[in-house]
Amino acid sequence: MTKLSVNINKIATLRNARGGNIPDVLKTAIDCERFGAQGITVHPRPDERHIRYRDVRDIRPVITTEFNIEGYPSKDFIDLVLDVKPNQVTLVPDPPGVLTSNAGWDTITNKPFLKEVVSEFRNNGIRTSIFIETDDEMIRNASKTGTDRVELYTESYAKNYPVDKEKAIQPFIEAAKVVSEVGLGINAGHDLDLNNLKYFAQNIPGLLEVSIGHALISDALYLGLENTIQLYLRELRV
Repeated sequence: MTKLSVNINKIATLRNARGGNIPDVLKTAIDCERFGAQGITVHPRPDERHIRYRDVRDIRPVITTEFNIEGYPSKDFIDLVLDVKPNQVTLVPDPPGVLTSNAGWDTITNKPFLKEVVSEFRNNGIRTSIFIETDDEMIRNASKTGTDRVELYTESYAKNYPVDKEKAIQPFIEAAKVVSEVGLGINAGHDLDLNNLKYFAQNIPGLLEVSIGHALISDALYLGLENTIQLYLRELRV
């Protein structure tokens, strides 16, 4: 079954709105695992407007499932990852002020840079994944960086799913074939939710992991965190 990694950035956003420690990010990470999540994802940004570098260091020792750190590989980010040593690092081409990830890597232009970063992480025993769109050439060049996986950026799928789900999924089916052909693992994330997740998982062979934050945490406000995680897990049982 495809693994569910819960992105807890939005918990930190809510905490930071008032200061203090409510809601407790560390407790949320522990509870997500207790409620069935098979991984925890965080995406620290330079301004620490949600997850802080201190949070990342605090979470690592207390969770027992997979820990995935997303982010742009600046020097500070690389140093953090090498210090914490998560199970996986997902490299995202975010400029500093962006609200959320909104594009995949240009793996042709950035191949030398990505190759150097991936090599450093892999030499430290950290699995790497590159955030990428469905373009054939970008996937093939990602494989030349030495990465273990790619994470397919699913915003376009989620946007077009209500209009024509078959048309929305088709580029991702084709991309998955190329990913498999070049020998990489497949992750996915961005705007996946209870409405579109099952269809995506059913149609993408070899899907190893989905990282979901905004929709899941929003659903949890109405449905409760434990129940919501179980509902997402149910959608992945295909």
